[in-house]
Amino acid sequence: MDINITKEALNVNKVVCEKKELIDVQGDMIVPDSKPDILNTISTSGNVCIYKKEVMDGKLRIDGNILTYIMYLADGSNDNIRGLNTGLDFSETINVPELLTGMNVELNTSIKMIECKVLNGRKIGIKGTIEINMKVYSKETIDIITNLNDDNIQTLNQNMKINSLLGDGSTKSFVKENISIPNTDNLVEILQVKTGLVDKDIKISYNKVLAKSEVEIKMVYLTEDGRICNTQARVPLVGFIDIQNVKEENICETSYMVKNMIIKPNTVEEHSVYIEIEVEISCMTYEEKEIKILQDMYCPGEKMDFEKNMINTITNKQCKRNLCNIREKVNVPELENGNIIDVEINPIINKENRLNGRIMYEGELELNFIFTDNSSVGINTKKVSIAFEQSIDDITNMENCKIDTQIEINSQEFTNQSGVVSVNIDLSFETNIYRNSAIPVISNITMEEEENQEDYSVIIYVVKSGDTLWKIAKRFGSTVDDIVRVNGMERPDKINVGEKIYIPKFVLNRAKEPITISQNV
Repeated sequence: MDINITKEALNVNKVVCEKKELIDVQGDMIVPDSKPDILNTISTSGNVCIYKKEVMDGKLRIDGNILTYIMYLADGSNDNIRGLNTGLDFSETINVPELLTGMNVELNTSIKMIECKVLNGRKIGIKGTIEINMKVYSKETIDIITNLNDDNIQTLNQNMKINSLLGDGSTKSFVKENISIPNTDNLVEILQVKTGLVDKDIKISYNKVLAKSEVEIKMVYLTEDGRICNTQARVPLVGFIDIQNVKEENICETSYMVKNMIIKPNTVEEHSVYIEIEVEISCMTYEEKEIKILQDMYCPGEKMDFEKNMINTITNKQCKRNLCNIREKVNVPELENGNIIDVEINPIINKENRLNGRIMYEGELELNFIFTDNSSVGINTKKVSIAFEQSIDDITNMENCKIDTQIEINSQEFTNQSGVVSVNIDLSFETNIYRNSAIPVISNITMEEEENQEDYSVIIYVVKSGDTLWKIAKRFGSTVDDIVRVNGMERPDKINVGEKIYIPKFVLNRAKEPITISQNV
């Protein structure tokens, strides 16, 4: 017997596991002879770089560093405020039992805490905690049987929308820029540098994904005449990733990882600071396919065997981008006669609610103001909090979905008027929604004619709990259509426990012949 099989290739990209890991990085620093002793530290900040990622069976190794800046109060010096910077190298092996060589690991890193302790006037101990959020993907191509082109074979089908992996890739992009400072400022040393990626976006054209964003650089520095000044700039970052047959309607998921960073002042006469940043941009692109999944099959009068395996894949993938505009006035009496140097911003989500296609977040912004004052030190800090709410709307089929939301600071502006600070902050919410679904994959179909079968019979059957017409028809070698016809059913999808139904049973009188399977892909 010849069975004509129709197949469709599906590129499965499944999320194997998600994991959050905290890494502690520690080190000591000796104050250079050219700088005065440390009396106390004022603030410590850092930027994370991951310059190597190695995927092994059961383990992930990452190598990187934290480029650290320390603003401190000098001991016995006319220059009260001074700065230090150093790099804290780290190499960490993380146990991930589900990980296999060749899998793709997406990393998202942030500094959760960084602090330093004065050990003596010439030595400090630095400790930082890095939060690493990882998502492990495994991809493979599988052939799914979507149809058996034989009218005698009864099939149970389900239409399902699958996010098939269209392609993935990565590229390296570089920012090399001189950040100018006013000509009136003769820079002595850098006290603090913060970098971040803002205004992320993608464009699709000619088999390429254009990933673009801006690198925001905020810098605090000390001048020859003892002033503490700040400046900020944005530099474009662009990367092209080749993905064949990509279209506008496809879902493109991009991630950015800073691999290396160099920051150094140019000569005093140039009034600028050289910035060099290397960023790896990765992209996974999905196309939504609606395919017919064979869940079960049988042939009346013949013995039919097959194997069924469950394959996990991504479905219901959605990407949402939203802006949260925070416009508040906060009282900071300590700032009445001071100037803001920098504001450290930390967004925190305290509560998440899901209801009717909407995700509602409640959170707070932790703000740490660093400002000049009239004290003997000349600089001070103050922490305040601002509550915020944000909703993500129009999410379809949210039940049992995984939801991953990343918050980035898109823009910020602070205006101080006699201790009343106007806060203008735009938070960018990037929400990725997906479901890990198991789909049946049928293979190795065999058939042979059953012996000692009657040509025709009718059975009276009493419906039991858990029965469906499909299960009943398969059990007795009938068909759903014939049961519906014989019983005159108007609602074949609704049968009641205890109901009596007539089941016609047929036997196919095929000549015995060898089984061959031909395929249409």
